[in-house]
Amino acid sequence: MNIGDVAEQSGLPAKTIRYYEDIGLVRPSRSENGYRDFAPHDLHKLAFLGRARSLGFSIEECRTLLSLYDDRERSSSDVHAIAEKHLARIEHKIGELQALSATLCDLVMRCHRDDRPDCPIMNDLANFGTD
Repeated sequence: MNIGDVAEQSGLPAKTIRYYEDIGLVRPSRSENGYRDFAPHDLHKLAFLGRARSLGFSIEECRTLLSLYDDRERSSSDVHAIAEKHLARIEHKIGELQALSATLCDLVMRCHRDDRPDCPIMNDLANFGTD
């Protein structure tokens, strides 16, 4: 398969596929004319990478997950540890975003929404770090 076919079937842009090749995540063979020639297992890896990236796994986590995917003797606890660590980062980020949302919600609610120049949002932004 050529890169266009693989891009269409995997749902990944050709540019992303080329990048994944550049960093060694996939290694398609090359035909005599130098064109990439993707095998079915390359397509499976690219689909795997697309799904892993859509779940927010980093490139290095994807590299590790791919090596575990290829290892039929793998321990599911190794996969679990990677996913659990990633989930903890996501939950931490959610907590940070909820705190930001609560602060901004409070500021928006305190804003008078009128023609006066006094604005709690601007006051808060101007007083950053002066507590």
